[in-house]
Amino acid sequence: MAVSLRSCFSLYSLLFFLLVLLIVTSVKASTGKNEVVQSRSVETEELQSSKNSSMADGSGDAWKNEHAVDNPDEIASMVDMNIRNHTERRNLGFFSCGTGNPIDDCWRCDPRWYLRRKRLADCGIGFGRNAVGGRDGRYYVVSDPSDDDAVNPKPGTLRHAVIQDRPLWIVFKRDMVITLKQELLMNSFKTIDARGVNVHIAYGACITIQFVTNIIIHGLHVHDCKSTGNAMVRSSPSHYGWRTMADGDGISLFGASHVWIDHNSLSNCADGLIDAIMGSTAITISNNYFTHHNEVMLLGHSDSYTKDKQMQVTIAYNHFGEGLIQRMPRCRHGYFHVVNNDYTHWEMYAIGGSADPTINSQGNRYLAPVNPFAKEVTKRVDTADSAWKSWNWRSEGDLMLNGAYFTSSGAGAAASYARASSLGAKSSSMVGSLTSGAGVLNCRRGYQC
Repeated sequence: MAVSLRSCFSLYSLLFFLLVLLIVTSVKASTGKNEVVQSRSVETEELQSSKNSSMADGSGDAWKNEHAVDNPDEIASMVDMNIRNHTERRNLGFFSCGTGNPIDDCWRCDPRWYLRRKRLADCGIGFGRNAVGGRDGRYYVVSDPSDDDAVNPKPGTLRHAVIQDRPLWIVFKRDMVITLKQELLMNSFKTIDARGVNVHIAYGACITIQFVTNIIIHGLHVHDCKSTGNAMVRSSPSHYGWRTMADGDGISLFGASHVWIDHNSLSNCADGLIDAIMGSTAITISNNYFTHHNEVMLLGHSDSYTKDKQMQVTIAYNHFGEGLIQRMPRCRHGYFHVVNNDYTHWEMYAIGGSADPTINSQGNRYLAPVNPFAKEVTKRVDTADSAWKSWNWRSEGDLMLNGAYFTSSGAGAAASYARASSLGAKSSSMVGSLTSGAGVLNCRRGYQC
């Protein structure tokens, strides 16, 4: 009888254990299913929140156009957003792809950069760091590369996008080469964002930023720009006027402020690649790749134009590459922070100036050419020694290679260099890493840039 009771007790124990195991397994399966459902709900809510936020940017917006949308990638990416689980969402790699470049590390590690394009506006550095571009506006999709009429541009063209009165974040539907018949006159609060496609502004007129503010230009190939003009050109929906001959600059700033020019590739234009004159200020020129050009960059209208004394320009993380001759940059009045750039080619000089500019060169890498008469990084243009010796030009932490040397001057006035300092310089030993992505990036959806 005792044996029988023990056998029954063991049987009941086994049945109880199996019942508990079945309940636990069922709970785990239900919990896993709920986690997936919750994860997808969170992603859907985030997508809806992003959509509502973007729509709020244009609330009360009477101006409508089929090319202006809240998010051009929203529909195409909805499936992508919903099939990823919670673990994948957390594994974005934000701490695994850093280069030390503060601009790139701000956004490039995110494989979903194309869903969050406007975050770029929060990644600026230097004197142009407050340029918001079209961050607070809608997206505008450029689908037509033509430029048939500079007075009445067609909707869907780049010219139609940049002249609008409202903030716009301008993107491109596909790869394109845009040959402009006349200068592209930009209106305030615009971002041109060519990430993810291959866009060339070439073989005609190029970009003019005149008497406007808050401009971001990112990801363009700008080359073979020509002198144009003596024509009517529209600058806003309500205004067009006569334009005399333009110089043929790649990007020309004229009385502009809060401008950020980042990750473009520029070469071979009729005049300068980037020129800033007539009181332009609060400018950052970063992560660009300059090649095959004579007079690369002019900052200042003339020695007699004293309104340029307030000019402040940051030149950071750029690569000055093959086929360059001079003006990287050439400064007149104002304050210039040249920081962590890679200079691998020049034929005459790298940094020049006149009219007493303050030049603060920090953490750059200067590789002098073979020519024994072109080893000097600096050049005082048409100025007697007695005049330029008081100018505040300094080299701090720069790496000089192949006989390069920087001629410093001035008493090192702290107040002057404070106005020519816009960010913390990193070691010149990091320049290779900091500038490794200079120029147009090869960005694809779903991958880190």
